[in-house]
Amino acid sequence: MENIIVGITGASGVVYGQRILQALSDKSYSVHLSVSEAALQVIESELNLTLNLDEFNISKFIDRENHGITYHHISDIAASISSGTIKTRAMIIAPCSMNTLCSIANGIASNLIQRAASVTLKEGRKLVVMPRETPLTPIHLENMLKLSRAQTCILPAMPGYYYHPKTIDDQIDFMVGKALDYIGIEYPPYTRESYGDWRYMSSEFMS
Repeated sequence: MENIIVGITGASGVVYGQRILQALSDKSYSVHLSVSEAALQVIESELNLTLNLDEFNISKFIDRENHGITYHHISDIAASISSGTIKTRAMIIAPCSMNTLCSIANGIASNLIQRAASVTLKEGRKLVVMPRETPLTPIHLENMLKLSRAQTCILPAMPGYYYHPKTIDDQIDFMVGKALDYIGIEYPPYTRESYGDWRYMSSEFMS
């Protein structure tokens, strides 16, 4: 099974990371998860789930008893994903806090998520970061540009509206589909055919 790394950090939008894990757990991938301390606070605030870093309850977080997810503590710098010797398909950080984004952009690897991202970059593998912050300062933008130049996919949590979403779940699925599509994984609620087809748009709308 191919390895995919998922990091969840302390920005609003932890539901994106949750939904990505749910999607991957339904497929034949070996998923490696690490969660920051700040992310726990956001999980409790946004999802009403109380979890802890030492014994992170994956089944409770994703509402799945059967999954192929291995949890790594954020401070475990000796974890397998901290080395390029483990072959991975990609790494997704969703959501990605500005602290994490700026740290990775400047070569800082003070925790496992940052270290795994650094390894992903140096090995030439796909890295997707999903920042959720507004407004953006010049510092944020400069660091996004640094990562983009290092072949990172900068995927801000900006759901589209051209497909007429009817629920918040539709908006979440749009972003999750974008992230998984970038690393070549099909996500049934999102397809290029349904969300990527602009042909039905009127010329007036597009002008």
